Order: sequence, then C-alpha cells, then structure tokens
Amino acid sequence: MNALIDTHTHLEVFARRGETAVRLERAREAGVGGVLTVGTSPEDWELYRGLAKEHPGIVRYSAGLHPCNVDENWEAALDALEAFWTDGGEKPAAIGEMGLDRFHLPADAAAAERLMVFQKAAFAEGLRVAKSVGAPIIVHSRKAFAECVEIIDKSGADWGRVVFHCFSEGPAELRELARRGGRASFTGVLTYKNAESVRAAALEQGLDRLMIETDAPWLAPVPLRGKENEPAFLRHTAEAAARLFNVPLAELQARTTAAAESFFGAW
Repeated sequence: MNALIDTHTHLEVFARRGETAVRLERAREAGVGGVLTVGTSPEDWELYRGLAKEHPGIVRYSAGLHPCNVDENWEAALDALEAFWTDGGEKPAAIGEMGLDRFHLPADAAAAERLMVFQKAAFAEGLRVAKSVGAPIIVHSRKAFAECVEIIDKSGADWGRVVFHCFSEGPAELRELARRGGRASFTGVLTYKNAESVRAAALEQGLDRLMIETDAPWLAPVPLRGKENEPAFLRHTAEAAARLFNVPLAELQARTTAAAESFFGAW
C-alpha cells in the first residue's frame, strides 16, 4: 500500500454516529490509506466485520476481549471468539486487543484482585485461541508489562506475532520485547513533550519494525492533543516519527507500512 496505515483504531464511535465514510475520506486526504479497527468485546466484532466488507482494501479488523471488558463471564466471551474466527465469515486480521490493565481497577483491593484473576485467565485463554488459529496478537498492557510478558512466555505463543500496542514503556522494556521477537506500536504519545522515554523506546526498536497507530478516538497527537482523535490525525504522529528518525516523511511512510503489512498481512 502506498499510504500510511493506522494499525490500531476504534471506528465504533464513528460508525454509531454514521460518520465512518466521512472519517475514512478525511484519512485518505491526510495520506492514511489503511486502518485496522480493533475489537474489544463480542459487541463490536460483527460491526467491524461489516465495516471491513463495506470498505475493502481500506478497513481491516481484529476481534478480542479488552481487559477492561473482562468480568466473571470471560469464558463465554472467549468461547465466542474462537467460534467467531471459524464461522466461515471474513476472518479478522488479528486477535486482540487483550491483555492486562491495572490502571482502571476498582479502588477496593479485594475487588481489584478478583478482576485481575479474571484478566489473567482470560489473557491466557486468548493466547491459546490465537495460537490455535495462527493469528497475530495485539496486546493491551497498562501498568502490567512484566505480568503480560510472563503470561505470553508461559503460553508458548510465537513472540514474532506479538505487538504491544500504545507502547508507553521505555527502552529497557522494549529490549525485553525485542530479544523475544516481539514488537511495539506507537501512538500520538510519541509527540507529547513529557514522553522522552517512549521516543527512546521507538529509537531502540528501530525504523524497520516501527508501526504507528492512533488508538482513536483517544490520544490525539500534538498539535491536536485533547481533541477527539481519528485516523486522519496519524499524519501528525508520522511527521513526528520522521523527525525522530531523521528521515523524509515518504521514507517513514514506506517503512512503517511495510512493517504493518509484514505483521498483519497486505491491505
């Protein structure tokens, strides 16, 4: 694809408002030709499958169970995920996002620990499903990096098919991913003034394995920080990354698109 690829976005908010086509056109005008809209629960998988059918060559999708959507019914959701993958419909490009999130836990310690037990079990089962169907894996890790790495190590998953999205750790953690064969993807946080460690991590990974994303509708990059994010805004993150790596924007685009397609498959 001769365009930028947003490797992690959530089109649901735009689709529910009837804005998908408009937002994708704005993305195209900004040089973003492909998006991966990422599933977070059984409630959005069919929506995203439909969007991929409506916008072939532009929209691809994943199906997963976000840790913040994990509860005592997680087993039913993971059973549904495996069935969804094999139901004969257009397959997702990846499984995820899934993982661990300690940031959004309840204040009550006992309730928080109970939810973490569910999250860890759901993550382990999601990794089993991904391994079974041979899918790339999109990991959500918030304040739980070491725990996520440990669970993936134990799962026997192919680290070469693992990406930690919205990477917010530093170069030391990036090295832990790289030595296992995993990789990180970077959002508009790359443009934030106080994100030196994230930029150092991107440089540690190197341009050949760099993937960029919006995580829209959140985390709009500078100079649009604080606004509702959308795939078109990936252009600002790409420009910042090009400056960080000291390469022309056209080269940054070509290299990040090649990395995305080598990981998820061609758009």
